[in-house]
Amino acid sequence: MLPELNHEEILRYSRHLLIPEVGLEGQRKLKNSSALIVGTGGLGSPVSLYLAAAGVGRIGLVDYDVVDSSNLQRQVIHGTSSIGKLKVESAREKLLDLNPDIQVDVYDEPYTSENALRIARDFDIILDGTDNFPTRYLTNDVAVFLGKPNVYASIFRFDGQVSVFYAKEGPCYRCLFPEPPPPGLVPSCAEGGVLGVLPGTIGTLQATEALKVLLGIGEPLIGKLLLYNALDMSFDFVQLKKNPKCRVCGPNADIKELIDYEEFCGVPGHDHGEEGSAGEGLDVTASELAERIKGDQLKLLDVREPHELEISALPNAVNIPLGQLASRLSELNSADDMVVFCKGGTRSARALELLASAGFKKVKNLKGGINAWAREVDTSLPIY
Repeated sequence: MLPELNHEEILRYSRHLLIPEVGLEGQRKLKNSSALIVGTGGLGSPVSLYLAAAGVGRIGLVDYDVVDSSNLQRQVIHGTSSIGKLKVESAREKLLDLNPDIQVDVYDEPYTSENALRIARDFDIILDGTDNFPTRYLTNDVAVFLGKPNVYASIFRFDGQVSVFYAKEGPCYRCLFPEPPPPGLVPSCAEGGVLGVLPGTIGTLQATEALKVLLGIGEPLIGKLLLYNALDMSFDFVQLKKNPKCRVCGPNADIKELIDYEEFCGVPGHDHGEEGSAGEGLDVTASELAERIKGDQLKLLDVREPHELEISALPNAVNIPLGQLASRLSELNSADDMVVFCKGGTRSARALELLASAGFKKVKNLKGGINAWAREVDTSLPIY
């Protein structure tokens, strides 16, 4: 039996009640429904705000990060006063201020194979606001195993994607992407950037799809992938089909339980608090580099994009962007002692692998990148 609305709720949701496709019964459905949002960052911000405003009765938030000033350009659920707070607590405070009649459950923990089924089991729908492939595949598999719709979205620079993966009625994420991309091929938003308003656009579309599914109205993006580009304001659609060979939702699926998704994707699914590192014995810290520069004939290789040099730079460093490195190896001498760096150490770690495979044996990675240098050595440089 659907819960009733009190007089205050009828006034709050009056604009919904005037829509024939929603009406009183639809609003009662929303009050009785629940949604789990994995991630309270760029996508999770608009998604959670609009689902709360719409009157979804129970909202779950999964995140383990804290609010940083670099988040505020796009993660609009948080504010300057929230810097240093747990994202889930900051978000819950904002959601309950927006709508005190809902229930907000928070899970201050990484979303992993160990806890995902327990967390997601009692929610009607899952919304994927993640920014990495291991958690994306995990979220998909959880939704398939529990028989729940998975409202998916991703963003990068000016581009966004949205779909509803629901194995009972159409394809799942693995039907579209059976295998993850090679590690390092797709840069993260932290490496490549994202237009601040883009997650608002895409996250609002996600929230729209979730409400359509919960209300049972319209045509959700099941079997369709929406592609959006902000620069030319274009919306395109790709028709998707269920993959009969899908290892998770196909008739002969061989993946029956959650797996090690970090191993499957070859990249970490969560920030474990480490600066970008190439691994033991392959890194040099900013402080160590500062000492070595004084006496050694070191070559510094900056693998950032040219426009990043306007933000910060190290004297006498050679700039070869990571994407051009393989074709420009002839500009480097494999006999040189070399330290490679980027913004945070991630791209330079990949550059180190490329250089090592090409026979460069005297190369180290600046752990934490030029941002670590700005924190530990030259505080006149900005951190970005």
